[in-house]
Amino acid sequence: MLAYGTLLMEDKMVRLTGQDVERGTFSHRHAIMKDAETNEDYCQLNNIEAGQEKYWIYNSLLSEYGVLGFEYGYSFSNPNALVLWEAQFGDFANGAQIMIDQFIASGETKWSKMNGLVMLLPHGYEGQGPEHSSARPERFLQLCAEYNMVVANITSPSNYFHLLRRQLAWQFRKPCVVMSPKSLLRHPKCVSPLSELTTQTNFRELIGDEYAKPANKVTKLIFCTGKIYYELLEKQQTDKRKDVAIVRIEQIHPFPMTQFNAEVEKYKKAKVYWVQEEPENMGYWAYLLRTVRHVPLELISRKVSASPATGFSKTHAVEQAAIINKVFES
Repeated sequence: MLAYGTLLMEDKMVRLTGQDVERGTFSHRHAIMKDAETNEDYCQLNNIEAGQEKYWIYNSLLSEYGVLGFEYGYSFSNPNALVLWEAQFGDFANGAQIMIDQFIASGETKWSKMNGLVMLLPHGYEGQGPEHSSARPERFLQLCAEYNMVVANITSPSNYFHLLRRQLAWQFRKPCVVMSPKSLLRHPKCVSPLSELTTQTNFRELIGDEYAKPANKVTKLIFCTGKIYYELLEKQQTDKRKDVAIVRIEQIHPFPMTQFNAEVEKYKKAKVYWVQEEPENMGYWAYLLRTVRHVPLELISRKVSASPATGFSKTHAVEQAAIINKVFES
């Protein structure tokens, strides 16, 4: 909301559509409030200051194909607006797969037309079953080439703030897919000081480890993305494992190779792993295998599976714990 507000004050329009976006699923947004007596809508972001741009926000039908196609077209018509579509869960993007494959991922290469549409696809293994776990990042990453779009999985509010603002700060336009899950909305460690929104002015494609020291004593270098970082962090801190460094890759494509190489060089004596919640045949692993060929990566993940996730919360908890425990095995 802070990112949207700052853009509105810079005379840049913001438009957001999707299922239940006015209040935000699980009440994280509160963009539209209702007058208890008149039932009229009130939007705080449209009342910041006189002369500001307008924030357009609409709850949409459960027709992802139609809504995403419309927003893609709207983003063409106004390239100076931040246009976003949010799925209630990332899985809902599957209803708009034609729009993603034929237009969003390939439009610039096919027709030399840039587009800055943002797709917010809550993604993460939270024990809610196979229909509410996976935005299928492997599909988006398979479509990534020639700097055609941004695929990100953000772990801090300030980084999310800068990612959204970057969409309009750039002198060009690229579609952006954000995979961040809903559980981080209330995670006690997923917070940012205001200084990271003010004095720090850039989006961080990769965030290193400040706990594992000294670097020459680190035996395991863990790369990951998304909410599993916080589960790894909790185990690392609880067990005081300064021999295991955890590095977050916030932007998966375009891959931050320079920063990645610097982390590998920093922990020269460490064995390098990629850790993901998704099964081995899903998630980010296949993309990394073809992108990071010069570093011998080992994988820690769920086993191969036909379904994105289990339908049993207890089974999910056992699987998740097994991943975390394997990372910290001596």
